[in-house]
Amino acid sequence: MRAVGYQTPQPIAAETSLVDIELPVPEATGHDLLVEVKAVSVNPVDTKVRSAAQPEPGQHRILGYDASGVVKAVGENVTLFKPGDAVFYAGVINRPGTNSEFHLVDERIVGLKPKSLSFAEAAAIPLTAITAYEMLFHRLKVRDEVVGANNALLVTGGAGGVGSMANQLARALTDLTIITTTSRPETSQWVRDLGAHHVLDHSNALAPQYAALGIGAPAFVFSVTRSDLHAADLLAIIAPQGRFGIIDEIKGGFDVMPFKGKAVSIHWESMFTRAVFQTADMIEQHKLLTHVAELVDSGQIRTTLTETLGTINAANLKKAHALIESGRTKGKIVLEGF
Repeated sequence: MRAVGYQTPQPIAAETSLVDIELPVPEATGHDLLVEVKAVSVNPVDTKVRSAAQPEPGQHRILGYDASGVVKAVGENVTLFKPGDAVFYAGVINRPGTNSEFHLVDERIVGLKPKSLSFAEAAAIPLTAITAYEMLFHRLKVRDEVVGANNALLVTGGAGGVGSMANQLARALTDLTIITTTSRPETSQWVRDLGAHHVLDHSNALAPQYAALGIGAPAFVFSVTRSDLHAADLLAIIAPQGRFGIIDEIKGGFDVMPFKGKAVSIHWESMFTRAVFQTADMIEQHKLLTHVAELVDSGQIRTTLTETLGTINAANLKKAHALIESGRTKGKIVLEGF
């Protein structure tokens, strides 16, 4: 089968940063599905792994953590799916990725593809939907009030993949006032279209802009990106006893001590945790993807696909990685077919 991988971590401009390869088709056993991949999307985690993680000597590492496709075979313990089912999912970081014609994935982190979406449109959703959904409802528990705080959610980096999905899910499933941050007119309009009530400019200090809204300190902050840069402003903004969510990786670590004075709780989210550690509640990702598909098919949320770069090959994936690394994308980049 055709696949795309790398043997040495390199800058994306390097000739062999990603290469086309041939691999044998894997066999589904246990809880695994063998999925014929129809479309994939590219996430910041793809670029981070490619630039830093060294594969085993002589081996290629296959990236890709979002996919939609058709189940071709199932393992002996599979109960949720059958061959022929159209599915979407985000895979797991400690197994071969989705940038291959056929891919193995545990059924407990897979959902049936939204019926109203194409494979390309569906591939844009899983990783960001899981990350946003888990942060909002499983980590920050935004349905549980913070006494004395404004029932509001501030999302930094609202135009990216995770921010775009967090805005939609919060608007569709809660009565929160949603404030998000962007830095360009086109991305500001994007987040408003996805449900944000207010938009701040993250190229300038956030605390004065938030204070000017006159809406009171928010109960919840979801810091999607550049948490180190915005930490002081976000601490000034968040309500006492509020809940602060963070997903980005910060060189040198993130100093949580300043948040002690306000008794703000810090919540980390990694959408790979349940699958990597085979947690007892691993099936929650199947459940939430099922819910997300229902929300899409009922028109309450939409795909965040903004650009399709062609077929799944090394050349097109290199273009996608370069765009992600520019830090100026909105929504999701998808590749479709081999």
